[in-house]
Amino acid sequence: MLFPTPLKSGRLIKRYKRFLADIEFDDGGTTTAHCANPGSMLGLAEPGSRVWLSESDNPKRKLKFSWELVEVDLGTGPVLVGINTAHPNALVAEAIKSNAISEFSDYPALRREVKYGVNSRIDILLEDESLNRCYVEIKNVHLMRENGLAEFPDSVTSRGAKHLRELSSMVQEGHRAAMVYLIQRGDATEFSLARDIDPAYGEAFDAAAQAWVEAVAYACKISPEGIEVAGRIPIRP
Repeated sequence: MLFPTPLKSGRLIKRYKRFLADIEFDDGGTTTAHCANPGSMLGLAEPGSRVWLSESDNPKRKLKFSWELVEVDLGTGPVLVGINTAHPNALVAEAIKSNAISEFSDYPALRREVKYGVNSRIDILLEDESLNRCYVEIKNVHLMRENGLAEFPDSVTSRGAKHLRELSSMVQEGHRAAMVYLIQRGDATEFSLARDIDPAYGEAFDAAAQAWVEAVAYACKISPEGIEVAGRIPIRP
């Protein structure tokens, strides 16, 4: 996924009300940008952090800019992190179509945001005439508290636990179901659950694994020009 126009860089003044961020551009101007991320953004919203914004030409938008990237350093050098949670579904769909996620290469048909379960929509539904359906739920990951170890979630997510239960129900009906944890940063070498942040999600994950819901984690390659799925990394038990 390439950004359609060059990103503008600046410094974060503050993030507030979850979806708003005040930014000072490199030229000294300021703006309030949309922050498409409902999570806590633990470790990613420090005032003064270097950030990159995309600019929309839609005249109907209230906020012209969207916060896309932030630069962080855990002591081994600066790393770009994608914070826009609107991108992972499109990134994974793009990667499946190009066979960059080999686990799902047998399915020629892909649909997004299909209704299923109890008042839910599956992120991606894969279909083939000779195979059972494959339900794919995608979670954006950007939390890192230990060098190389990406974690999810960064805050309590009862909705995430619900998704795991509904994936389990699809397996019980004879279909295939999978969780894809997409890590919007390039310094991740392992993935793990942040069980201390949300023990209930950890329990739901364990129950889903016992029900044969699959789980894979993929890291991304990130630059101010774009984001792409880079490769699978192991999930730490």
